[in-house]
Amino acid sequence: MSLASKITFTLCTASSLGIIYYVHWKQQYDREKMREGVIRDIEQQQMKKTQNLYLIEQQKTLASKYKETAG
Repeated sequence: MSLASKITFTLCTASSLGIIYYVHWKQQYDREKMREGVIRDIEQQQMKKTQNLYLIEQQKTLASKYKETAG
C-alpha cells in the first residue's frame, strides 16, 4: 500500500468515526431535551390546575358572601 492510500484510508476512517459519534451524541441530546419538555409541560399543567382550584375556591367564597348579603 502506498503512503497516499494509507493516509486516505486513515482520514476516511477518522471521519466516519467522528460522524457516527456526532449522530449518537445528537440523538441523546435530542432525547434529553424532549424529556425536559415533557416534564416542563407536566409542571405547567399542575400549576394551572392549582391556580384553577384556587380561583374556584375564591368564587365559592364570593358566591356565599353574595348570598348572605342578598338573602
